[in-house]
Amino acid sequence: MINSIIRYSLSFILLILLQVLLLDNIQVSGYINPYVYVMFILILPFDIPSWLLLLLSFATGFLMDLFSGSPGMHSAATVLAGFIRPHILNIISTRDGYEPHSSPSLSVYGFRWFLIYTTLIVLVHHTALFYLEVFRFADFFRTMLRVLVSSVFTISFILLIEFNRRGK
Repeated sequence: MINSIIRYSLSFILLILLQVLLLDNIQVSGYINPYVYVMFILILPFDIPSWLLLLLSFATGFLMDLFSGSPGMHSAATVLAGFIRPHILNIISTRDGYEPHSSPSLSVYGFRWFLIYTTLIVLVHHTALFYLEVFRFADFFRTMLRVLVSSVFTISFILLIEFNRRGK
């Protein structure tokens, strides 16, 4: 148990540092904003209590809000992603269900499953984040394009990290 707490804490710190120090500086004409810190919510164990999942989601978003100077947008988007995660896991569950005390990973559940899971969570997160940022529907299609393009880059980075984790 202590081992997994240390592992998740290190993952949290590394993802936040990667986001703040490197990826927050990538912005191509306002359309490409990869937010890899969402991966922390993705890799949490299946049997995590709902209250703890929401608390960790909020803490992740709050820390990103502090670093980016945004007034609660990351917090709201990550809490929504954490809230919707169990429902998405139920919808895409494998025939045999999930292993107790395990976490979602590419190596255990396969590329297709992990891609669907990641795509759904990232789309929920990015949709909430970018529409909260704009906070109007006047630029609906421009914001939707931004959601889609940023989601593709975020998913690509997450898969790259997951392939790297798989190799270890």
